[in-house]
Amino acid sequence: MFAIFESGGLQFNAEVGAVLKVPYLPAKPGEMISIDKVLLVKNGENARVGTPYLSSARIEAEVLNEGQAEKVTIYKFKKRTKYRKHRGHRQLYSEIKIKKIVSPEN
Repeated sequence: MFAIFESGGLQFNAEVGAVLKVPYLPAKPGEMISIDKVLLVKNGENARVGTPYLSSARIEAEVLNEGQAEKVTIYKFKKRTKYRKHRGHRQLYSEIKIKKIVSPEN
């Protein structure tokens, strides 16, 4: 079984047992979460597509870890004006493990 879901404005592919890094979710490591924004569920040859979401589908996952991604460096520069600006950013993420995909047929 395969599903596509949305989290934090991004779309992710999900299979049972997959470990994904998604934008930060307000849950502690070890907690179970349920994701309701499921866009597509495919079971064998049968595929269900939502408009935009499937109302009766959800994904159950366990939060494994929280952390920060690699640093992204932002450097702004304008020639001949002595304008230089250097910034950095580290995005927070949650690492989740997909436990169960509940499809509309179940």
